[in-house]
Amino acid sequence: MKKKEWLLYAVLALILAAAGFPLTSFGYDFSVLVLFGVLALVILFRLGWVYRKRFAWARWMLGILCVCTGVGLAAAVWTGCLIAQAGFGDLKTECSYVVVLGAGVNGTVPSLSLRERLDAVYNYLDAHPEAVCVVSGGQGDGEDITEAECMYRDLTARGISPDRVWKEEEATNTRENLAFSLALIRERTGEAPGHIGLVSSEYHLYRAEQFARELGVTASGIPATTSWVSLRVNYFLREIAAVWFYTLFGRGN
Repeated sequence: MKKKEWLLYAVLALILAAAGFPLTSFGYDFSVLVLFGVLALVILFRLGWVYRKRFAWARWMLGILCVCTGVGLAAAVWTGCLIAQAGFGDLKTECSYVVVLGAGVNGTVPSLSLRERLDAVYNYLDAHPEAVCVVSGGQGDGEDITEAECMYRDLTARGISPDRVWKEEEATNTRENLAFSLALIRERTGEAPGHIGLVSSEYHLYRAEQFARELGVTASGIPATTSWVSLRVNYFLREIAAVWFYTLFGRGN
């Protein structure tokens, strides 16, 4: 390739780095990673195309890139459809118990994601006065109280009876959110529920429902809408990768 073309790619990489790295502190880390990945893919395709007539490796590289890109895009679209479908939730099903998955707390104040989940569960509890919710989440870095305590304070301050809000304050990830919440319900009622409502951000419901199924319970999603469209896109893309990591390696949280 010509020096001017290499210079163009270098300038694009520098622009991405200059604009991208600050964005990681606002939660756009995966979008930045995707952009760098696309730039690398464009460069590899360009190299293969330029040298395809001179070198066999270039022709092989082009073929492999085409196959991998096609399969990857097809898998991403299919997975994205599953995530999007689960994100609509199942608000028509009556649930005696609702588990709210924790999210970040800034000191004692709920983060934007947690606020959205609180709004979703409040609306559900207000419309279903017999339902009980388990607010789940321990205490992480930058949090002065547990996520469960933050949710408990918010919901009871809005008028939800404290008897309807059970706290699970040990979980550090989604698997533990569900496992510990189900154990708490079993401890308080003497029986394991076969069905629960599950409150989380819309992009997260598909994978969370898979975790619930592993634990032997059917979950009806209650979606919390991510208000910032840019964040929703970022987390949606990240969730596609997380689903495949979980599918291939059986790991995830």
